[in-house]
Parts: sequence; structure tokens; C-alpha cells
Amino acid sequence: MPRLILASTSSYRRQLLERFGVPFVAIAPQVDETPLPEEPPEQTARRLAEAKARAVAATLGEACHVIGSDQVAHLGDERFGKPGSAQRAIEQLRRMRGQTVEFSTAVCVLDEEGHVQTELVPTRVRFRADLTDEEIVRYVERERPLDCAGSAKAEGLGIALLEAVESSDPTALIGLPLIATARMLRRLGWALP
Repeated sequence: MPRLILASTSSYRRQLLERFGVPFVAIAPQVDETPLPEEPPEQTARRLAEAKARAVAATLGEACHVIGSDQVAHLGDERFGKPGSAQRAIEQLRRMRGQTVEFSTAVCVLDEEGHVQTELVPTRVRFRADLTDEEIVRYVERERPLDCAGSAKAEGLGIALLEAVESSDPTALIGLPLIATARMLRRLGWALP
């Protein structure tokens, strides 16, 4: 069986993939994550998931199965990327208060011959309408969600910001849809479970 590679530096994606109990190596992809003009968020997520997998595969000198994933948070035409600063995280969360935000999470599995499987898992997240500025600031200070699209770490304290989450895969919101990933890996011969 070829080695399994996760094309990501995300500790959240690493922790999710560890649930499968199979050995893998995480390698940082070198990819420009800038959305293309007029590109729908879902297409951005798909394109970047594949680009990450292909970028890492191109650096390897052996046959591997490479997993790439990307997530785009959006409210209509407005996108919420990784905030990068506490102030930007606070601004994002204020904007999302009382709104239903879609998190489009794509996962791509590239096999040793360069064939691609890609799936997109949408997650609709309704933020609390009664979320106060004080709660937002306290959350950002405690959780430091500077590396999360949309500033909401649902795997941690961010769950307290939400009213509801709708998705076919509960792990999609964290950044790696494991149901889709398992399905694609099984097609390649991985024994899961």
C-alpha cells in the first residue's frame, strides 16, 4: 500500500485523520490560496483541496496517496477567511452574529497515478442572535481562533457561539470531512475500519 500523506499543516486536520488509526505523514503544501475573481466559494474549496494534494505529491519521489482539504466560510458573496488577528476575528464574529453561514469543505484524495477523487461537504452554521460583544471578545481572548476560517473553532469553545449546525458530516466543520475521506480511501484499498 502506498504511503498516506496529509497535505496540511493544520493540527485540527491531523487530529481528525488520526482517528483512522493508519500511519500518515503531514506535509505543508505550497499553494497560493487566493480566490480567483468571480469564483464561487464551493469551487474555490474544491480547487484548493486538489491544488494542495497535487503540490505535495509533486515534491515526493515515491507512490503515495495524498489528501488535500480546504474550507471556505461564506455568507452570500461575503467570504470569511482565516482572520490572522484578534481584531479581525472579532469583526468576523460580529458580522456573523444572528446569521447562517455556510462552510464549504472540500477533500481531495490523489492516488499514485495522479487520479483524483474530490467531494464537497457543505455545513450550515447558525450563529446565536443574542451573542454579545463581550462574549465575542472573551471567546477570541480564550480560544485565539486566528487560524480558522470564520473564526469559529466548533471543536472547542466556539461551539458556544452557535445555535445550530447542519451537515451530513460532523467533522467537515473542523476542516476534514472524515466520512467522505474514508469512502475515498476505501476505494483505494485502505481497510477502514
